[in-house]
Amino acid sequence: MDAIIMAGGLGSRLGMGEKPCVSLLDKPLITYVIDALHGSSGIDKVYVAVSPATPLTQSFLQRKYNGTVRTIMTGGGNYVGDMIYAVKEAAINEPVLIIMSDLPLLNGKHIDYVIEEYKKCGKPAMSVFSPLAICKELSVRPDTVFNWEGELIVPCGVNIIDGSNIEQEQDYESLICQDTAFALNINRAEDLRRCKEIIEQRLLSQS
Repeated sequence: MDAIIMAGGLGSRLGMGEKPCVSLLDKPLITYVIDALHGSSGIDKVYVAVSPATPLTQSFLQRKYNGTVRTIMTGGGNYVGDMIYAVKEAAINEPVLIIMSDLPLLNGKHIDYVIEEYKKCGKPAMSVFSPLAICKELSVRPDTVFNWEGELIVPCGVNIIDGSNIEQEQDYESLICQDTAFALNINRAEDLRRCKEIIEQRLLSQS
């Protein structure tokens, strides 16, 4: 399965310039997501959808990954439109993983888990959600909350869709993940600080 990282947004809420290039412990945010995808046994090619709003991201990726990660220039400003364009431009006609560039706690095992759950779900698409309770534990303030069978859930920015039918609405499975790695995306400065604390705590526990 191929993957497309969506990295063409303005990142205005964070207010630190191009969000994919914002530094977290001396690494740009997007490199954490690329490392997770490269660490997954289920991911083949990795694409990044950039836009005129993220020129530094595009140039960084071209220097850092030297063609092993392909950038796709989209129009920017319309997430769904940019996603459809990127899938078509990459000529992906099978299931494809769509992921945001600001999920630095994910690793290859998380990606493998999502892919395996997708294979079992029997639907053309799947969206990953975190329980609102997990977000509250992390002091994350989500912008969007859904009621799913009586449980409040938050979209994580990880989806699998059928690339062969990309322009049509697709029936999707809701995958509710309890792992905090899915719940912490970087939209505000406090999210970045919280993520830094978690990674530093993990590094201390491993030493």
